[in-house]
Order: sequence, then structure tokens, then C-alpha cells
Amino acid sequence: MLLEINKLYKSFKQADHGKIDVLKNINLEIHEGETVAVVGQSGSGKSTLLSLMAGLDRQTTGSLRLRDKEISEMSEANLTQFRAKNIGIIFQQFYLMPHLTALENVSLPLEMFGYEDYIFRAKEALEHVSLSDREKHFPNQLSGGESQRVAIARAIVTRPSILLADEPTGNLDNETGIQVANLLFDLVKTTGMTMLLVTHNTEMAGRCSRQMTLQYGTFQ
Repeated sequence: MLLEINKLYKSFKQADHGKIDVLKNINLEIHEGETVAVVGQSGSGKSTLLSLMAGLDRQTTGSLRLRDKEISEMSEANLTQFRAKNIGIIFQQFYLMPHLTALENVSLPLEMFGYEDYIFRAKEALEHVSLSDREKHFPNQLSGGESQRVAIARAIVTRPSILLADEPTGNLDNETGIQVANLLFDLVKTTGMTMLLVTHNTEMAGRCSRQMTLQYGTFQ
């Protein structure tokens, strides 16, 4: 079992409304090599769930284990190290560093954690997304599709245990979105990578090996 979530709840306190349960009794198991889509309307809790899985937020109660490690029990320092080695994240926004080239953006996670072969691995990741010829370009010199491909390269460069993708084509036009989706699924297939995809796009969700529908904070 790669990822196991048991009886997970996430609540927020609001001054006017008291406690709001965003996620309620979430149970989920993901095995190595699976591609799982989580679909649902805006406000259903999809992005919150992904943030918890990425260790960017903490659940209120329940268990979330990746590679048999309970994420919520880790210190911030240990979690940062664990996330860097095991979790790749792709957002709807690209979040590239504007003052760094494509190659430097991709190599940054490796440099931060002391990989000696960071240049080789960053070049390899850019080759995987067909951007070897753009490695010296800055984000403002790249198209939206190219920027997202750089973000994908950055997410896979550490060879993570699981790839978390939050609406990865949501900020792209239809044609570019299809191209990026094709690249992403081809990459996952050729590497055997495990992926959890959060999306409104039913066509993208249908390409995953399994689909889960999140509604009102719980799986239906």
C-alpha cells in the first residue's frame, strides 16, 4: 500500500458559522502504479484533500499514511525532507521562479537537498517533457503550455513516490490543455508513476485507472 487514508476529517472555525467540516470521514487506499482521479464540484473539498496529502496542511482528525509513514506526526523539518523525496506536486498555477531559467527552476528542489547530479537530472526531466531546447529561457519567455511542462518536470525531477496534480490543465486553453494532458499521462505510463489527479475535466478523469467523486466533503 503506497497511500492509506482512514477516517480523515478537516474542519475550520469561522466566527459567524462555528465549525465547518470541509472533509468528513475520508477513506482512501492507493497502490503503487495506480492513477486515481478525484472529481467533484467547486467547494467539494478536492484541493483541501490534495493539500493534506501533500503535507501542506494538517488534518483535524484521522490518519494519512504515505509509505507507511504518518504524515501528521512528522515535524515540519522532517515533513519537508519527506515531501521533497516522496511527493511531486503540480498546481493549476505554474509557480515558477521568474528570475530563474527553466533549467534552474527544475534543478532547484535537487539543489536544496544536496543532490550532486542536480544538473544532469534536471536536464533529463526537461527532456522528458520535450523542453531541452528551452532550458535557458526564463518563465516570461515561455508559453502557458511550456510553463506547465516545466512545472511537471520540476515535480518529477526527484522521482517521487506519488505525483499529486491539482487541475493541471485548468489554466490553459483547450488545445494546449489536451497537449499537456497527453504528455502527463504518457509520462506516468512510461515511468510507472503513481498519480492522484484532482480535476473538473471528465475526459482527463476517464483516463485514470480509477475515479472517486467528492461531494459535500465526503466520497460518494
